This record gives sequence, C-alpha cells and structure tokens, in this order.
Amino acid sequence: MFVVQINYSYRNATRAEWETRYTDDRAKQFLAVDGLQWKIWIDAPDEPRVGGIYLFATRAQAEAYLAGPIVARLRASPDVENLDARIFAVRDRMSAITRAPVPGLAAIAQAAE
Repeated sequence: MFVVQINYSYRNATRAEWETRYTDDRAKQFLAVDGLQWKIWIDAPDEPRVGGIYLFATRAQAEAYLAGPIVARLRASPDVENLDARIFAVRDRMSAITRAPVPGLAAIAQAAE
C-alpha cells in the first residue's frame, strides 16, 4: 500500500470563499480515481493550509494520480501556492499494530499479538 500526501496553501481567497469550494460534487470526483482506496481531507483551521491523505494499492496508481488531471489543476491554479505532494510506502506491520484503516492489515495485527 502507498499513501499520497498533498498539502498546499490557498491565496487570493478568504477562508469563507475557499469553504464554498468544498461541495459533495468535489468529493465525488475522487470516486473515479483509479486505485484510490480512500481519501482523508485535512485542514489547518488557523492558517490557509489544506490537503489530503490518499491510500492506493500500488505505487504506480499513486504516481498516476500525481501525474493526473486533479493534481494538474491544483498545480495550475493561481489560488494555490506551496504545493507539496509526496508518496510514502505504508509500513504494514507497524500500521497494523496501531490499527491503521488499511485494507488487509487486520490479519497482520492479529499475528503480532
């Protein structure tokens, strides 16, 4: 499993203006991302920093997402700055022990007990 972490700051918009962009339709577009298991939306309430944590089964799927149209729109947006996008491999055993919500890790956690 692989995690993609994307963080960025918004500019040229107030928090209230930015909040109007968070719609159900915006979330639903991620249901069509190939290989995406889930996405967690993250927000820094005291600063203009937002982002997401994404889980993919393979590195190729994670790389394809970063090279795809959703991230391309972020990179091209004049309202986005300081975009940081990274891929991390999931440490299965450690994540299983700490009850990470990752498919297939429950069996690993039971073996660790």
